Amino acid sequence: MSKRSYVIFTLLINGVVPWALYIWLSAYMSSIAALSIATLVPLVDNIVHLMKHRKLDAFGSLMLFTFLLTIILVLLGGSEKILLIRESLITASVGLVFIVSLFFSRPLMFHLAKRFIGGSEFPSNWAYAYFRFVMRLMTLVWGIMLTAEAAVRVYMVYHMSTESYLAFSNFVLYGFIGAAVLWTVVYRRHSAAKLTELKQNKA
Repeated sequence: MSKRSYVIFTLLINGVVPWALYIWLSAYMSSIAALSIATLVPLVDNIVHLMKHRKLDAFGSLMLFTFLLTIILVLLGGSEKILLIRESLITASVGLVFIVSLFFSRPLMFHLAKRFIGGSEFPSNWAYAYFRFVMRLMTLVWGIMLTAEAAVRVYMVYHMSTESYLAFSNFVLYGFIGAAVLWTVVYRRHSAAKLTELKQNKA
């Protein structure tokens, strides 16, 4: 499956199908019951992914967590509005973790970059003030984008019908995440070139 086809498939499974299922089931049961069943669709998708690849990706782990949170909220008598904002509560929490990490010696983005893209020389870049600025700026931007995304979707929950929210919420989610990813890619290229220049001048 091409990357484009995979993105379309993901949007269908995690957005369009749950929305259509909710609309159909709402005619036969309560809104909360219909919404709870609709959230099972992303879970099935991730179970298939787990069986095929023997591991959950980050997105799969997120969807599994939201599913468990949904069940807990239903058992506690959570309202329909609370169920709808469950993912926003998670992204808001992650965004706050990014922001809070700015008060530690090294921000969260440094640890993520070290894990996924950093080489053996990556930690030594911390000696450069510009590199520290870049890591903190990236951390701040991601923190702001995630909390802003959550705020927008919570606003949508209380100002839109459930049908409209389910139809548009994922576009908000992927729009904010996509913008953050695009900015990160562009800024990383710019900052990497500038850091290389600083190292050469120092040498």
